[in-house]
Amino acid sequence: MLRSFFLNKIVYYIGVAGVIGFVLSYFFPVLFQLGTLVFLLLGIAVFLDSLLCYGKRSGLEAERITSERFSLGDNNKVSVLLKNNYVFPARISVIDELPFQFQDRTWIRKLKIHGNSKENLQYTLRPTSRGEYIFGNINVFVSGPLQLIKRRYSFTAAQTIRVYPSYIQMRRYQLIAVANSIRETGVKKVRKLGHSMEFEQIKEYVRGDDFRTINWKATARRGDLMVNNYTDERSQQIYCIINKGRIMKMPFEGLTLLDYAINASLVLSSVALAKQDKAGLITFAENLDAFVQADKKPTQINKILETLYNQKTQYLEQDFEKLYAVIRNRITNRSLIVLFTNFESPEGLQRSLPALKKIAEHHLLLVVFFENTELKRVDEKKAATIEDIYIKTIAGKFAYEKRLMVKELHKHGILSILTPPQNLTVNTVNKYLELKTRMSI
Repeated sequence: MLRSFFLNKIVYYIGVAGVIGFVLSYFFPVLFQLGTLVFLLLGIAVFLDSLLCYGKRSGLEAERITSERFSLGDNNKVSVLLKNNYVFPARISVIDELPFQFQDRTWIRKLKIHGNSKENLQYTLRPTSRGEYIFGNINVFVSGPLQLIKRRYSFTAAQTIRVYPSYIQMRRYQLIAVANSIRETGVKKVRKLGHSMEFEQIKEYVRGDDFRTINWKATARRGDLMVNNYTDERSQQIYCIINKGRIMKMPFEGLTLLDYAINASLVLSSVALAKQDKAGLITFAENLDAFVQADKKPTQINKILETLYNQKTQYLEQDFEKLYAVIRNRITNRSLIVLFTNFESPEGLQRSLPALKKIAEHHLLLVVFFENTELKRVDEKKAATIEDIYIKTIAGKFAYEKRLMVKELHKHGILSILTPPQNLTVNTVNKYLELKTRMSI
């Protein structure tokens, strides 16, 4: 009982006031009796408050409810179900022991629960690294009706959660399997430049259908506008290749470039499978690390998810020549190769360019690398001093070099995307849909 018993601050304030009364009673004797009365009443009130709090063995119950896995970089919901078995309204403070990865030592939630009722406390957590996250106990402090004491309840709720690549983002973009562009507000639409000649069916015209696909014979028979519906060519191979070298360790908004590439690869693989294409995965650094053969089985997305879960940054220089050897030997059919990497200088691109040109001879290569948003922010900021002018000039130079890299890749017939990390998924998926629409794969 003593380990769970705590006095509220008001008790100490009243006690200090009583002590001051005793000190002043040396000059004013009447205060001695007043101080004695204060301590007597305080003792009685604390006893009654304790009796009400400890009158029930289980006056409060708590249970944590959450999913078995979290999504990387997304807000994941956690619920703490609280049940008040007291007859009086309870003012409580909840301290959930969060995994150490969040480094939050001040987490506390305060609320009031009516007598014999339940309350669902909800909060969100945003993990920024993959792996196992271990929750501890749930500690609840209940104040008595007089607000003089607190009783602590400690509920054993140890729980291990595995943080996977962003499957929430993957589900969000599954609508792309139906439409050829992302139609959410603020996201770029991809203009449909053509269509596959693989006929599927004749259907009634709806707003947005291409006028060129109107079937005039069927329209004459039905008396309503009818259009030919074509489906995308299927069973094409899509490989996501992720560079795990040290350059992918660079952080943006709590996540590394590797994490952004992993999330985008998972979403792109999901969309490709929904389009009846075959999705595969390769991760590499100085050596080949993981190879998932392209397939469209129902279990393929789970296989890719489990493979991505275990990927970590390696700190040696990436070897694009070995990557080319693996692609040449193990990917025999022409495929779309989406390479997630980064180049911080033209010299770095020139070292990798010979291998990239060889890959582009046999496959459709799309190189995705990252725009440095911090440099862009510095470049857009107004300069107030000579030092600011110098820094802004250097930032502009680096940003200009990134644009030159895009032109250099284009000059050698290699497709590329230069994108901010936060827009990586949207831009990559839109490019994939555009390539399918152009029948470039």
